[in-house]
Amino acid sequence: MIDVALIFPGQGAQAVGMGKGFYDSSTAAKAIFDQAQSALDNDLLDVIFNGPQEKLTLTSYSQPAIVTFSIAALAALKESPKFQNINPKFTAGLSLGEYSALIASGAFSFEEGIRLVERRGAFMEEACNINKGTMAAVIGFDKDKLREICGEAGVQVANFNSPAQIVISGQVEKIEKACETIKEAGAKTVIPLEVAGAFHSSLMSPAVDQFKEELSKVTIKPLVLPVVSNVTAVGETDPKAVADNLPKQIISSVLWEDSVRFMASQGITDFIEIGPGRVLKGLIRKIDSSLKVHNIQTPEDVVNLPF
Repeated sequence: MIDVALIFPGQGAQAVGMGKGFYDSSTAAKAIFDQAQSALDNDLLDVIFNGPQEKLTLTSYSQPAIVTFSIAALAALKESPKFQNINPKFTAGLSLGEYSALIASGAFSFEEGIRLVERRGAFMEEACNINKGTMAAVIGFDKDKLREICGEAGVQVANFNSPAQIVISGQVEKIEKACETIKEAGAKTVIPLEVAGAFHSSLMSPAVDQFKEELSKVTIKPLVLPVVSNVTAVGETDPKAVADNLPKQIISSVLWEDSVRFMASQGITDFIEIGPGRVLKGLIRKIDSSLKVHNIQTPEDVVNLPF
């Protein structure tokens, strides 16, 4: 058996038709999609499989859609004989992907998790409407210098994704000013992002108390696998730590680079990215090119796993 970390993508990876192959070929995956449809009582499955893309991109659809596809793909992987050859040691996810990781680690059931994700998305959408904001990706710039500029401009670092990619978040005018300063200071590239708001910043604060109330209705069970938290970048198995970190995650920086380095320091050399897209594979390649990432997006990916 080979030790692996199961990792899950965040918002932005969604695509119309994702997961249809698993829905049609795997009993376990179909059951997850059907549970999501039942739990949320909306047209989620129709939007996932048939679109339109604009509707799937809405936070209220994209967040539960990505988690549903990720957990369905994991269910299909567990059905495969290939799963007997791997030994998951950690789970982790980028931002929204942390909820897929928590479900995979047994913190709460899929139905509880998907309802929590749906409410989180709704609260964040409301916060976006209250506090208008945006985000930008900074490519090729010193981390400490970026922190200094963000502090002066009154914006925050949303994601430490890799040594080469950091995302900043805040009010529109302040982000524009920060981007100009960062460019002048020698950043390789600064890319404004088309997002609904300033995620992972204090502008999301209106969502936090509402989310805490929703989270209090869920019993978080002891985790069977450590989840590497976006907030702490270490493996957590204690339900109290999970309950403390999830509300903080809404307004805190996502420590993805540190999370990957932590798992590598624990002997993990193989990662299985489960869900839509290959974003995490690209980031991990920039963090440490010696690490291997295997993607599970289709039934064929399960068959072709090299284990």
